[in-house]
Amino acid sequence: MARSNYSFYVYIMASVTRILYVGVTNDLVRRAEEHRDGTNEGFTKKYQTHKLVYYEYWTDIKSAIHREKELKGWRRSKKIALIQNDNPTWRDIYPEIAQ
Repeated sequence: MARSNYSFYVYIMASVTRILYVGVTNDLVRRAEEHRDGTNEGFTKKYQTHKLVYYEYWTDIKSAIHREKELKGWRRSKKIALIQNDNPTWRDIYPEIAQ
């Protein structure tokens, strides 16, 4: 089995009105900053999903992508329950990871 020195993150961004965006990245700080700054055109910029409210760490990209697809397939209520289990106040956790 090959050794992995890589980090991957499945994350959820939210807008003020709690519109959700699920993504995967190998650089959570950079990607959260792109969401916050509206760097990329598309869903995130249109719906202003600027708050990082949830993330998971993975060492295998295939597992991370599988998990991202799984979360994207979930009903909204299940995603909300996942967020609220770890982050009941929906605080922006970006400052915690950006240090």
